[in-house]
Amino acid sequence: MILRVFGGAFARACALGMLLGGFGMSLSSTAEESTVARTNGPTALRIGLLLDMSSGSAEVYKDRQQAFELAIKHVNEGGGVFGLPVAIAVGDSKADPETAVAAARSLVEIDGVHAIVGPNASVNALPVAERVIGPAAIPTISFSATSPALTTVADNGFLFRTALSDVSQGPVLARLVRELGFDNVGLLHVDDPWGRGLAAAFEAAWDGPLRAVPVDRDQTGFLAALHESASGRAQALVVVAFEAAALAMVRESIDNGVYDNFVFGSAAKRASLVRFLGGDRLGNMYGTGPASAPESAASAAWEAAHAAEYGALPVLAYVKETYDATIALALALAAQAAGRLDGAAIRDQLHAVGSSPGVVVIAGPKGVADGLRILAEGGEIDYEGASGSMDWDESGDLLRGHVGIWRFTEDEGVEEVRAVAFEN
Repeated sequence: MILRVFGGAFARACALGMLLGGFGMSLSSTAEESTVARTNGPTALRIGLLLDMSSGSAEVYKDRQQAFELAIKHVNEGGGVFGLPVAIAVGDSKADPETAVAAARSLVEIDGVHAIVGPNASVNALPVAERVIGPAAIPTISFSATSPALTTVADNGFLFRTALSDVSQGPVLARLVRELGFDNVGLLHVDDPWGRGLAAAFEAAWDGPLRAVPVDRDQTGFLAALHESASGRAQALVVVAFEAAALAMVRESIDNGVYDNFVFGSAAKRASLVRFLGGDRLGNMYGTGPASAPESAASAAWEAAHAAEYGALPVLAYVKETYDATIALALALAAQAAGRLDGAAIRDQLHAVGSSPGVVVIAGPKGVADGLRILAEGGEIDYEGASGSMDWDESGDLLRGHVGIWRFTEDEGVEEVRAVAFEN
């Protein structure tokens, strides 16, 4: 566990807040008992970050952790929550459901967090929602778990997402493949909740010949699967896999003459792929992923703040979504009266702060400070995030958003092409 606060005065205030706040209850307690433990007087807010930091790409988790920390900084510079700075605790979920459950349980029982940002992977989010955050009544927002299976997970309504479900990405991916001139494709997808969900959404929207082949999440060699997917004279390969697997699939395809055209799902949006394989091979190959609303004032404010803090803007997916998840939870907690940290009430406040009516406040330091001030004065807000609308349905899914189309460039970069609007 890592505990951080920002600034010396904030650190002292947060330490006092933690003493006032006590510790989280065991998950063997009822959700009601867990809520009571968090409502006995003013307490420093603690938000946990649950992220794969061991088995995933360091480039990916660094960008997302920085977005999380930037959000905490903006909240604390804006006055904090209940006049106290927000503290953070970080859990490493790894790429393993049982490890993720143990890390989430530690955040709740040991670190006493009041809310969680994460997990990042659908395969981890499903058991964490069912076994930890639902029973403990801990409001949680995942920024990148996009499996459609999460819409109906038994979470008691405590899991939200700042990323669209892949029911939105699948049709855009199918349309992109058609626009690129392919009418017969192969599909390799990782056989886990995310891979199955996006593959199913793609297949439902695809009307041409298709050979879809699932591959094990830990698989390292793909030649047999590649040949099987290409056996119907496929013209291109649709890749629904994480970074290492996507790299191996493309490399084996090219080296063995199976495919030389590829279209990618969101998890392959990594500059490392085109840097490793070369712009001469992957340049002008396209993919889909999350996108912020075009010409968004909130996105522009966030980009200015991120550039001022860290320099260059991130090119990877789900960074703005991480920031928005953190801010939304802080605002929902700040909307509680007299420092009352009631899990069910906070869950309900997420719906309130993310939609009208209310004063529109946007991402970035000024917008966050305005939102905290308005809530402290008893007003209502409508938070517009850096990634888009935070208007959720009863399942915690976004009602609207954008799916992006991007491409690898010949100079070994990643370029955003356009955003496609989606409304549920």
